Amino acid sequence: MPVHGFHTRTASHREIVDITNRVQQAVGEANCAEGLVCVTASHCTCTVYVNENESSLVADTLELISKLTSDRSWRHDRIDDNAAAHLAASVLGNSVCLPISGGQIELGTWQRIMLVELDGPRDRRVTVTVIPG
Repeated sequence: MPVHGFHTRTASHREIVDITNRVQQAVGEANCAEGLVCVTASHCTCTVYVNENESSLVADTLELISKLTSDRSWRHDRIDDNAAAHLAASVLGNSVCLPISGGQIELGTWQRIMLVELDGPRDRRVTVTVIPG
């Protein structure tokens, strides 16, 4: 099972970064025509999801995350002051698994693979596991 990975540097405390092309590159390097690709953010305050990379939707997603997790007195903040990031990552999940067909990731017309930074800026590692089918 080919495992690839890459690092990406985020620039903001919270941001969403389109990583689709880098994941597709990893699938190409694995030389897999048919199968699955699993994409994992190897962090507790960072996540991966699939959605449209449209600027208003990206801003709305970040606002929703903020509304769900901010402005609270979280116990973990006494230790590390980033409980909201941990909680948001728990809600969103840290991985996605997608089919590969004809060597390409199967995504809908507007779908993109997005990395969500919740406690940046940081250097983030993304693991891409290709499972031939």
